[in-house]
Amino acid sequence: MNTLASNRNRAWALLFARLVLGLIFFMAGVWKVFQLGPLNHARRWFLPYANTFLPVWSLWATGVTIPFVEMIAGGLVIIGLRTRDALVALGFVLAIVTFGHLLSEPLYEFHTHVIPRLALLLFILMLPREDDRFSLDHLIQRRKPPADENHLA
Repeated sequence: MNTLASNRNRAWALLFARLVLGLIFFMAGVWKVFQLGPLNHARRWFLPYANTFLPVWSLWATGVTIPFVEMIAGGLVIIGLRTRDALVALGFVLAIVTFGHLLSEPLYEFHTHVIPRLALLLFILMLPREDDRFSLDHLIQRRKPPADENHLA
């Protein structure tokens, strides 16, 4: 396969991975923010850990914040804007979810929830940014004037 076709295939692969991962998080975030409600999200999924060593204020803060992180970062991943920042935020969400599940059930099975999302996240994160040609990040980068080395201080 020639380099041009390989680059094009990587661009399509990144687009589809971004769309799927972004939609998973975005739609979950939209549901948690607008249907369930951030306070109910915290009550339902985080306050059950109040009997652990975790401070209750941290459960409230995390439980109310995560739906917004999922919605905003998921949306950014879909359109390919500030993709790396959004992926890092979603990586932290996955780490928090993993910690929570393991705290309550040390042998929790992650293959249906965390692992597919993590695999897509890592796939997108590992490929070079310049291969993600169907993203706003790429469009913005292309529009930037080349750095003038004479003006660097």
